[in-house]
Amino acid sequence: RENNPEQELATPIVNRNFHGNSNTGNSPLDNSIAISNGGKIISVANNSIEFYSTSGSMLFTNSINGFFNDASITDVCDPVILYDSGADKFIFFAQECSGNSATSSLLVCFSQTNDPSGNWWRYKFSGDPDGAGTWFDYPKLAVSTNELYITGNSFSNDGHFQKALLFQIQKNGGFAGNNIDWQYWTDIDGDPFTLLPVSFGQQGNYGPGIYLVSTESTGSSSIQLYDLSDDLTASDEQLLHYTIPTVAYSPAGNAGQFGTNTLLDNGDCRTLSGFYLNGIIHFVFHSDYSNGYNGINYNRLDVTTQKNTNSTYGLEGYEYSYPAVASYASSPNDKSVMIGFGRTGDSIYPEVRVVNCDDGMNWSSSVLVREGEGYSDYTANPGKPERWGDYTGISRKNNNSNPTLWMSGMYGTPDNDWSTWIAEITGKETTATKEINARADQLLVYPNPSSQDFNTSFELTMDLHIRIDIHDEQGRIVKDLYDGEAQSGKNVFTFNTSSLAAGTYFISITSNQQILKNEKIILAN
Repeated sequence: RENNPEQELATPIVNRNFHGNSNTGNSPLDNSIAISNGGKIISVANNSIEFYSTSGSMLFTNSINGFFNDASITDVCDPVILYDSGADKFIFFAQECSGNSATSSLLVCFSQTNDPSGNWWRYKFSGDPDGAGTWFDYPKLAVSTNELYITGNSFSNDGHFQKALLFQIQKNGGFAGNNIDWQYWTDIDGDPFTLLPVSFGQQGNYGPGIYLVSTESTGSSSIQLYDLSDDLTASDEQLLHYTIPTVAYSPAGNAGQFGTNTLLDNGDCRTLSGFYLNGIIHFVFHSDYSNGYNGINYNRLDVTTQKNTNSTYGLEGYEYSYPAVASYASSPNDKSVMIGFGRTGDSIYPEVRVVNCDDGMNWSSSVLVREGEGYSDYTANPGKPERWGDYTGISRKNNNSNPTLWMSGMYGTPDNDWSTWIAEITGKETTATKEINARADQLLVYPNPSSQDFNTSFELTMDLHIRIDIHDEQGRIVKDLYDGEAQSGKNVFTFNTSSLAAGTYFISITSNQQILKNEKIILAN
């Protein structure tokens, strides 16, 4: 069973939750999410960027190519969104993914205000800054008080790993739309493969400089710690390197999924997510938990004593993979965290879950965020595993009175591809939470596409006051369909849409301004 103690102090609660970025033909979705203190949510996944309110209303959607609006950008991937709580603004990153040093580019956007619907400043950096004939991949981002840090792996044009890169960028110039001072680090001690810079874990920033960690992708009994000692304006800045012993870790095998022989790629043991708080770097990756099954490997590295403490979490027979961690505490002295992750196994479809690890490193039971509805098998070559991961998104809303996180992960759909689910996570149940726990299941919209009349059917787990609305692709309500009571069990409604233009829309079922279900419908009037 999951290795939680008998006393469970902060079992996660899934509050508001709704459908996020849909599959756009690539695997995996590379989910990333950020929420501002003002409640603006940005969710990105492979080639889509979307803005949401906390009630789940879509405020904006575009392809990443369209968002950058640069004719020289032809193939983007690995989007990352970050909210800088010290600046109260967003930073958005994507990269040109041609796999060619001649076109490799880092694309960086700085929001001009705390409203992402406003204007952004756009910058482009070469992915081959030293002209070594390499291209950039697998980005990680963090901020300090004054700077933005982007790390990645450099590959030769024939696909062989060459070195890690660290970009050090003055962020204030980016937020102001000015010329940016920047530099890069290469030939880094310890020859790391994937460096993870870590931002501050709660409200604000730390610095000057930044901490970074790296684990061995193929397994090891040590962790690499890096201390970038100052800002790039300092004359004596150093990138200090330390090797920290830890409990041995190693990769697990690929993952099974229900209904198919196609396996999911478990990747390796590189560090995936982390933050810095009160002298400790919290970070996660996945590794062999038991008998070849993957589990979460959660670490606390004390930067003063240079001692690492870790704990693993999993359940034999299931794969716990691609975790992301965020502080779940009201005080910097509290080391409690929430960790979002993907889970699969021979008896289940790929799903999204979350777990709490408290100050004393005790684990709760994990909680289902979004169940899988099908296996994924739409891009893999015969006999080869399907991509899974590479990231789960997690972001802390720093100004809530009680610790609150938002996460995005990917789950298997009935079409045997991936889709994104977005959820608010707390540890205390509220009145709104109790109401929202009344789920709307088995939502069907038919016929779809529809010419004029269509039906929607769903099942409720209790009597509930609901609204049914149609939204356009920008998240605006374009037609109110129903506002009234619905009964426990199966509900069927018939609606006429002859007043709407042909196109793609979304039907939402909400209660108390929380989205219970959201489904796409195509109108062919």
